[in-house]
Amino acid sequence: MNTYTLIMNVSNFSLSKLLFIVAGVVLISSCSSNKGKKDVSSKTGVAYNDPYNGGLHINRKVQESPGPGLVAIEGGTFVMGGSLNEDLAYSHDNLKRRVTVASFYMDETEVSNADWLEYLHWIAQSFPEDGEMYYNALPDSLVWRNPLSYNEPYVNLYLRHPAFQDYPVVGVSWDQANDYCTWRTDRVNENILRQSGILVDYQKNSQNQNAGGKFNTDMYLNGQLKGEGYDGQNMPADARPGAAAGAKRTVRMEDGILKQPYRLPTEAEWEYAALGLIGNTEEGNINTSKIYPWNGLGVRSDKRKNQGQMLANFKITGGNNMGVAGNLNDGGDITVPVTSYAPNDFGLYNMAGNVNEWVGDVYRQLSFEDFEDFNPFRGNVFTDKKYDDAEQRILAKDKYGRPVKVPAKAPRKQTWAELQAAKNSGDSSATTGISSYNNDARGFDDEIDPKLYGNTTLVNNNSRVYKGGSWNDRAYWLNPATRRFMQQDQSNAMTGFRCAMTMVGNVFGPAANQRVKAGKAPKPGKSSRPKASSRP
Repeated sequence: MNTYTLIMNVSNFSLSKLLFIVAGVVLISSCSSNKGKKDVSSKTGVAYNDPYNGGLHINRKVQESPGPGLVAIEGGTFVMGGSLNEDLAYSHDNLKRRVTVASFYMDETEVSNADWLEYLHWIAQSFPEDGEMYYNALPDSLVWRNPLSYNEPYVNLYLRHPAFQDYPVVGVSWDQANDYCTWRTDRVNENILRQSGILVDYQKNSQNQNAGGKFNTDMYLNGQLKGEGYDGQNMPADARPGAAAGAKRTVRMEDGILKQPYRLPTEAEWEYAALGLIGNTEEGNINTSKIYPWNGLGVRSDKRKNQGQMLANFKITGGNNMGVAGNLNDGGDITVPVTSYAPNDFGLYNMAGNVNEWVGDVYRQLSFEDFEDFNPFRGNVFTDKKYDDAEQRILAKDKYGRPVKVPAKAPRKQTWAELQAAKNSGDSSATTGISSYNNDARGFDDEIDPKLYGNTTLVNNNSRVYKGGSWNDRAYWLNPATRRFMQQDQSNAMTGFRCAMTMVGNVFGPAANQRVKAGKAPKPGKSSRPKASSRP
């Protein structure tokens, strides 16, 4: 090896070593410079929430929590229809099948008369010149009338007398219950924004021309409720490029401030929550089955403290609604207050007895033959929001300030060309409301063959399921697997409802969202019932 070759080898080694050292220094410097930055994309390294970098807002501090009045229900698998030992009605409409229910929230109690009066009061204050909405929201108090029973006092007093304010509201149809859920969603979100100063407070709002609280969540998220009379002092900063110094913006869904919509629970959710098998599990196995929301085969308590007492409000035998004087059993001649008796293992009151409860599903006797095993639900009606100005994305609204919804036109995301064609088509169906008789099949645009049906049927797309048993039902109907149906515009004195809410993200188990888990994750059965001063 000559001298020149030796020098070149040494130089190459030194150069390679130098490049390696420089690369290491750059890498360490880069890592150390990003070490203190939490809001950085893990895929590009670009900083979030930076006005000089596009202003993409990513909220790392969100904590999932239930809305007012709700209890966290940890989801899981169970045998739907499995608690029904005997089909005394010979309906064969809830045969056993294993399903999985995602975690969700459910009202701790049934909706009470006081809750419904709050709803009626808001309507009267918000739309004093419009009697239609108020009249449509009134429960049918005539459901108490019976040709051979003296129930007239309940017709006049049950809804409004203070003595009944904590009793479950009855005479409410499925349609009315859904309208209440929509109203409650808007009021809860409005209260969150006003209490936090994002919207003007209630006092200032009452002095505005738009007083009455006609806040709508969809309209707000679409940017149609902002400006003078709406914007509060604590709105989020506008981090968009070019935004003026100190500029503010409205809340977006990405902020994690607003709550998910309240709704009726699905039949699977309701049955799962009513059974409350979370108290009967050990090492991943259910060690004791149930036929009621409580343990045991009877309807009386076996606890020493209250041994022999009834666990629900129901009709014991014919002509025996409450027991004998001096030693009443369930004590309920009709309904009882919504927090009566002990809650089940999820912390829910009166999941058996007191009043039946509406669920979201359309009734079909053979639902068990055609179902999904994850979050089963029958009754989907897919809709789109109608736009007054599609280019500006301005939502059309009805006379109450709510977005107008029309039947969905496509089962998938439309292409850009299809979307532009739809905008220019002038389709008259855009002004047509949704029919109350929608197909409940998987395909939302399936057609009904009239040859398959007669002129009249008791089971149709307006037939909705109710469950749970009532003060006027025998113990058989207290089993969570039993099911009956009624037309969605009908009501009676034995049926009420409670609301549910979807739980976003995974907050239970080993795969729980770490940001939520590190915060204050909801616990199963823990109520979010507000104090009197902040009641929704």
